[in-house]
Amino acid sequence: MNSHTPDALPAGLANASGWWLRSLDRIERSELADPAIRALQRGIRALPLGEARGLLRGGPLGHPLHPVLVDVPIGCWLSAAILDVAPTDRRAPAILTAVGLAGAAPAAVTGWVDWADLPPEQARVGLVHAATNVAAIALYTASLARRLRGHSAKARLWSMCGLAVVAAGGALGGHVAYRRVG
Repeated sequence: MNSHTPDALPAGLANASGWWLRSLDRIERSELADPAIRALQRGIRALPLGEARGLLRGGPLGHPLHPVLVDVPIGCWLSAAILDVAPTDRRAPAILTAVGLAGAAPAAVTGWVDWADLPPEQARVGLVHAATNVAAIALYTASLARRLRGHSAKARLWSMCGLAVVAAGGALGGHVAYRRVG
């Protein structure tokens, strides 16, 4: 179990943190998806990527490429949310939403390549992270569709829901990357 206990947090935040860490612990220990995880990992590792695998893993950078690439969709979608509440040109949030959706694909590819080599506990959380990101992409796709049809109020609602899901997905991804044991 994640035994990292937050120091000197207000009671409400400490309760939320405890709930979050217990939830992550349950995901890490659940072996329910392990057969699918092992099959997916084997399939990804078997892809004939050649030297591209090293590039996708961030070899030339000296660290994983995935965290760098997720800045594009997250940054675009956060910026779209800010512009959604500011009196501005309504085309800008649509453009940012579309660029974020386009940037999600390379981020996902690099994430899957990294994920294929994770140990079971991290792979389990990583699979939930990926599912959360698929949900976020669906929400942002719905937002963009509403924007293109001129339904800005519905577009903003879908966008804000997407941002909430992206935040949860980011927290899951952060846990995979920075998991502390003991």
